[in-house]
Amino acid sequence: MATHSAPVPINPASLARPSGYSHGTLSGNTLHLGGQTALDQDMKIVPGGIVEQFRQAFANVLATLAEAGGVPEDLVSVTIFLTDIPDYQAHGREIGEVWRELAGPVYPAMAGIGTTGLWQPEAMIEIMGVAVIPDERLVRPAAS
Repeated sequence: MATHSAPVPINPASLARPSGYSHGTLSGNTLHLGGQTALDQDMKIVPGGIVEQFRQAFANVLATLAEAGGVPEDLVSVTIFLTDIPDYQAHGREIGEVWRELAGPVYPAMAGIGTTGLWQPEAMIEIMGVAVIPDERLVRPAAS
C-alpha cells in the first residue's frame, strides 16, 4: 500500500534565500523545480544577454536538482519562459552549447513560452522543470 508524505521544500544554500516560495518541492520521488531567473547569490540578474542569463538560470535549476540528489538525466520536463523569442532563437547554438556543458546530451520534454515580462524587469528568461529521482540517489532534507 502506498504511503503519502507531505511535500518538502528544497532550498540549496548556494542560491539566494527564498522568501514566500521554495526553489523546489519534493513530493515522493518527484521534484518540482520552481522557476529560476538569472539571479546570482546577491539577488541580481547577471549581465551579458540571453546566453549568460540562460547559463545562470539553468545552473540555478540544476543546483536545486542536485540538492535533492538529482542529476540532469532525472529531468522529465523543462519549461522556458522568454521575453524575446527571436533573441533566444538567434543564440540557439550558443545556448545549446551551454546546455550540453551543464547537462550533457540530456533532452527532456521541453516547452518555450513567450511572455511580456518576468518578476525582475531585467530578466529575459525563467526556467522551471520536473525531475523524477531514483530512490538510490534521492536526498530528503532533514525535518526542520
